[in-house]
Amino acid sequence: MVFKKEEIFKFSEERKHWLEASGEELTSQCRFDAFKSTGKGGQKRNKTSSALRLIHSPSGISVTADGSRSQNENRSEALRKLRYMIALEYRSAVPVDVPFENIEMSLSNKHYHLWTACMLDVFYDADFVLKDAAEKCGVSPSKLVKLIYRDTALWQELNRVMTAQGKSPLRAPA
Repeated sequence: MVFKKEEIFKFSEERKHWLEASGEELTSQCRFDAFKSTGKGGQKRNKTSSALRLIHSPSGISVTADGSRSQNENRSEALRKLRYMIALEYRSAVPVDVPFENIEMSLSNKHYHLWTACMLDVFYDADFVLKDAAEKCGVSPSKLVKLIYRDTALWQELNRVMTAQGKSPLRAPA
């Protein structure tokens, strides 16, 4: 999703609410469709509708999860994917006093989707200038590139948006 400059911060409050919502609250905003899939399950494959498609009504974002034979596990995975997609697609204003103490947040941290959203917000705010974004985060440009490179989806989304904005994409760290 590419925004015009004046649209960038349009969804600021909604995004914050969606990302910080409890699982139950976020679930109440979604429609779940169970379906049969070729995911895990061996001989039981295609015999039960354990795969899930989750559609977030307010944003229109749709994600699927079929990695388990358990519909409950797939539901949890779909909610995790939904939060991540919201973080990738919706921008917010960057506060002046952004706390980047935990700049090296683990990809498995339960708040990683918030970190991802913040990183993209910083790049939008810095008009996609790597040096300015790194300065906002309090790290060197090469360190920021390495942090973003760890996450393939974040790396691809940032480079896609940078290219769409007429900027050169980031180069992979050596």
